[in-house]
This record gives sequence, structure tokens and C-alpha cells, in this order.
Amino acid sequence: MTASKHEHTAEFKEEAVRLVISSQKSCAEIARNLGIAPYLVVRWKQQHEQKGVAGRPQFTGRGIAALSEQEPRVKKLERELEITRQERDILKKAVACLEQNSAQQALARFFAKEN
Repeated sequence: MTASKHEHTAEFKEEAVRLVISSQKSCAEIARNLGIAPYLVVRWKQQHEQKGVAGRPQFTGRGIAALSEQEPRVKKLERELEITRQERDILKKAVACLEQNSAQQALARFFAKEN
């Protein structure tokens, strides 16, 4: 075992998992044949099982979370909703300022007429 960190491609991980699933060999045997640590194959197999059930791609290749097809759209819509909420809050404050200014002007006209 080496202490250096080696990143494996998504294709490599998928192939290792496919070998474990399709053959009668253990994760340790597959790992030995591929020249990698057995815990990696076990982890990749677990990720495959977990993410496969969720309907997501199993591996993205660099430790980046795999997103389903709808998740980028949901994130975009959430950002748009947050912007819309901020704009609404600004407009509420503007209306309140205009109403306050309008009320002050009405009072000023009322008292100006009395004099």
C-alpha cells in the first residue's frame, strides 16, 4: 500500500463494482486483481447499491455528489425564488416609505389650511 492519494475514474469504479456483482469473486479478490485496497471496492459497491436505489448516477468521478436530472432545475428554481422574495421585501419597504411620506404630506396640508 502506498500513502499517496490516487483518484480513480467513474468508469474504473463502475467496472470494479460490475466485476464484483457479475463474478463469484469477493471484493478482496477483485481489489487484488486491480491492484487497489479492498476497502475501496467495498465502499464503491455500497455507494452503487445506495445511489442506484435513489435513481442517481452511481459515481461522478471526483467525489462530487451525483445529481439526479431534476436537482439542478430545483436548485435554479430555489435561487429564483429567493431573489423574488428579496425583491418583494424591497417593494414592501418602498410602499411603506411612500405611505409614510404621503401621510406626512397630508398632515402638512391639513395644518397649512388651518393657518
